[in-house]
Amino acid sequence: MGPVLAGVLQLLALIGALALAYVPLGNHMAKVYSSEKHWRVEKWIYKGIGANPDTEMRWASYLRGVLAFSAAGVLFLYLLQRLQGSLPGSLGFSSIEPAQAFDTAASFVSNTNWQSYYGEQAMGHVVQTAGLAVQNFVSAAVGIAVAVALVRGFARSRTGELGNFWADLVRGTVRVLVPAAAIAAVVLVACGALQNFSGIHEVGQFMGGSQQWNGGAVASQEAIKELGTNGGGYFNANSAHPFENPTPFTNLFEIFLILVIPLALTRTFGIMVGSVKQGYAILATMVTIWVGFVALMMWTEFAHHGPALQAAGGAMEGKEARFGVGASALFGVSTTLTSTGAVDSFHSSFTGLGGGITMLGMMLGEIAPGGTGSGLYGMLIMAIIAVFIAGLMVGRTPEYLGKKIGAREMKLAACYILVTPALVLIFTAASMALRTPPNSMLNSGAHGFSEVLYAFTSASNNNGSAFAGLNANTDWFNTTTGLAMLLGRFVPMVFVLALAGSLAEQKPVPATAGTLRTEKPLFTGLLVGAILIITGLTYFPALALGPLAEGLA
Repeated sequence: MGPVLAGVLQLLALIGALALAYVPLGNHMAKVYSSEKHWRVEKWIYKGIGANPDTEMRWASYLRGVLAFSAAGVLFLYLLQRLQGSLPGSLGFSSIEPAQAFDTAASFVSNTNWQSYYGEQAMGHVVQTAGLAVQNFVSAAVGIAVAVALVRGFARSRTGELGNFWADLVRGTVRVLVPAAAIAAVVLVACGALQNFSGIHEVGQFMGGSQQWNGGAVASQEAIKELGTNGGGYFNANSAHPFENPTPFTNLFEIFLILVIPLALTRTFGIMVGSVKQGYAILATMVTIWVGFVALMMWTEFAHHGPALQAAGGAMEGKEARFGVGASALFGVSTTLTSTGAVDSFHSSFTGLGGGITMLGMMLGEIAPGGTGSGLYGMLIMAIIAVFIAGLMVGRTPEYLGKKIGAREMKLAACYILVTPALVLIFTAASMALRTPPNSMLNSGAHGFSEVLYAFTSASNNNGSAFAGLNANTDWFNTTTGLAMLLGRFVPMVFVLALAGSLAEQKPVPATAGTLRTEKPLFTGLLVGAILIITGLTYFPALALGPLAEGLA
């Protein structure tokens, strides 16, 4: 079997598995966030945190809950890292330095999981399990909760109430993420992923010196790392490490975990707004972009330029030999079109255009299908903008799902789509203009610029993957990427929840003959076009200086 055919067959198998999981998982999440009953364990949690899950919240109260919980998470994780040297199970590792501890705390709480450290050489068992793994669960649950609040904004009328943040947070964790991650962890352990609390072992001689590996609860963290679109690896090699990703089957399984919740949330959206077809339209948009990016990536990485690439069957530099070009391309696109950031190959070693595709996937806003929750609310914001554009074309007041899209709604949507590009471009420009930050670049020219552009694109869009080659463990990059991650995560949430509150207060507008049918393929095409045009106009100059210049050289 040729490598191209193998890559295509893996793509088809993945699509089949996702199709099988789509309806049951989407239906389950709709029931979770619509139920009025509380499980006993949930009641214990509410009592412990002093929350009343039956109290409805307006958007400002919902936002305060999101920000307060996330701020507490940043503080707790920061202190845990600073105290690591005094904690049991530290494996002899010292406490994390302040700038790096802040960067890591901001990273995991914002669902980014950017890592400026070597996991197996820096973090002990307590920080990994009680700190990083816990944030993998709750940061993903926060994203889903905000998405559900926006969906309620469309579904409700004549009220500003969006549900209860604490109930949504707890239910998403207890009823969705924990059970699914437990099943996924068992699968990974059965396939050879590591799961223990052992110390550091010397495993033999390597290049005249000893080689050491430490154990850890790898499989359980790997499961929620992918399922919650987190991406932070237990080991520095991330999902290219055989302890995290042992076989080609686990590689495909991990891609499935990355995509399954963001895609299934479109079904949840359709059920909650009372029209499954609306969910299918959003799904079709996501899948169209994802399949298109996978095809482009496979084409760029399989293109044979010279005898070395012909002999290897593709651009094998930086690829894990166990997986090959096709699986690496599929993983690379899936992880950058979501907010996952996990890697099973070296993105910096992709072809010039291939590296540009990974960057462009993040620049879209990671909406195809995007992160757990963040992908859905990002795509719904783009749908509002597409409806507005369509309204301008025909001279009608734009409407979406029975809600008028007026000046207030468009201002909030516009602010949402401007936040992350501003962060990416401002921080990248500052890093290139100042004297010291460019010293962190391993390469010069277009590729060196791509390293910096990729870093801030990844941080601001809460992805977490790295182009590598960039020494990000400096005070400048630890501080600026930390700020980019926090601002890129929580400032957009302000606009999402304010928009949800505005929509929930409206009374429904009946559909007329002139209403744009947003469940039709025409709207899907309009939405795809709007996404690509807006992203292209925003980022083309920066891409031209980096991956495009390198790829066309």
